[in-house]
Amino acid sequence: MSSSRIYMDWNATAPLLAEARDACLSALDLVGNPSSVHGEGRTIRTLIENARRDVAALCGAKAASVIFTSGATEAANMVLTPDFRMGRTPLKIGRLYASAIEHPAVREGGRFARENVSEVPVTAAGIVDLEALRELLDAHDRESGLPMVAVMLVNNETGIVQPVAEIAEIVRGHGGILVVDAVQAAGRLPLSIEALGADFLIISSHKIGGPKGAGALVARGEIMMPTPLIRGGGQEKGHRSGTENAVALAGFAAAARKAADNLTERMTSVAALRDRLEQEMQVSAPDVVIHGRDVSRVGNTSFFTLPGMKAETGQIAFDLEGVALSAGSACSSGKVGQSHVLTAMGYDPRQGALRISIGPATTEAEIERCAAVFAKVAARRRATGQAA
Repeated sequence: MSSSRIYMDWNATAPLLAEARDACLSALDLVGNPSSVHGEGRTIRTLIENARRDVAALCGAKAASVIFTSGATEAANMVLTPDFRMGRTPLKIGRLYASAIEHPAVREGGRFARENVSEVPVTAAGIVDLEALRELLDAHDRESGLPMVAVMLVNNETGIVQPVAEIAEIVRGHGGILVVDAVQAAGRLPLSIEALGADFLIISSHKIGGPKGAGALVARGEIMMPTPLIRGGGQEKGHRSGTENAVALAGFAAAARKAADNLTERMTSVAALRDRLEQEMQVSAPDVVIHGRDVSRVGNTSFFTLPGMKAETGQIAFDLEGVALSAGSACSSGKVGQSHVLTAMGYDPRQGALRISIGPATTEAEIERCAAVFAKVAARRRATGQAA
C-alpha cells in the first residue's frame, strides 16, 4: 500500500499480519493431502489440527467443536438451517429470528424459507429489543420445531456491542438455539462461547489479520449440529466436505494467536486513538452525529453522519484525500447504499453515514491526518451549503 495513503477500513478487512503471511508461505511448501495416511498427509493434518486448537482458544471453545469453512458467509449458511441432528436423531428448527441489524449473510436467512424468517427489532440506540424478542419467542409455534435466534456480538457498522448473554438467557428459556456472529468481536473483545451462552459462533480469518477465504463455525459441543451444507468426501468429521485449505488455515491460526495476545492492552490503546479522533471531529464539525457513542461499543469503530452530506459523497472525498474508509458494510460488491442498520435504529434512510475502523497498527500520525482530512471535508460541506 502506498505510504501516501492511510487505511481505516479494518472492519472490511484487516491488513494481513506478517505472522500470517509467513505461516501461509511455509504451508505452501508442504505437499500431501490432509486426508492421506502417509507421512506427508499426516504433516498437513497436524498443521490443520494445530490451527483448529488455535482458533478454538480464541473463542474459548473446544478444538473438536471447530468446523473450518471458506469464510463467515459459508458458516452462516451452514448453521442457519431448519435441519439439525442431535447425535443421529433429526432435530427440526421451526423458525429463524434474526435481528434487524445483522450482516446480509445472516439477514438472508441461510437455508430457511423466507416465510420462516422473522426480524427482531432494535432500539433507537442500536441494541436488540429484548422485550420484543421475548414476545416473539412467546408466540413461537413449538409444533413447527425449535426457535433459532441469530444476533451479532458487535455490529459491523456501528461497533455497538449487543447484550448477548442476556439474549442467551431469553433463548434458553424458550428452548431455542442461539447463533452469534462474532466476526467483528474476534480479536477485539475477549471471547468465550460458554460465557456468552451461545450454541454457535461464526468467525472470519481476514477480519483478524489472516488471509481471505477461511472462516469457522464454532459449536459449544459436538452433539447438536446442522446438516451439512457441502457434501462429498466427509472432511471436517462429515460436517463440511472438501479438502481443507491448509495454506489459508495456517495463516488463520497465526492471526488467531496474535489476536489473543495482550488483547485488552492492545484494544485499550486502539480505543484511545478512536476517542481522540472523535474529539477532533467534534471540534471541526459540532453537528457531527456519532452513532452508538452513548452505549457500549468496540474500541476500534466510529460510525458517523455529517448532516447534509451523502455517504457516497463523503466516501469519495476522503478517498481523494488518501484516506480509505467505508460507507457501512463492505458486503455489496462496492455498492454504496442506504444503511439498513441506521434504518432499523429509526434514522432517515436517506441520511448516510461513514465508518472509520482502525486497528493495532494504526498510528497517532494517521489519526492526526484523518482528523485533518475530516476538517477539510466538513469545511467544504459548509462552503457548498450542504449544512448549516
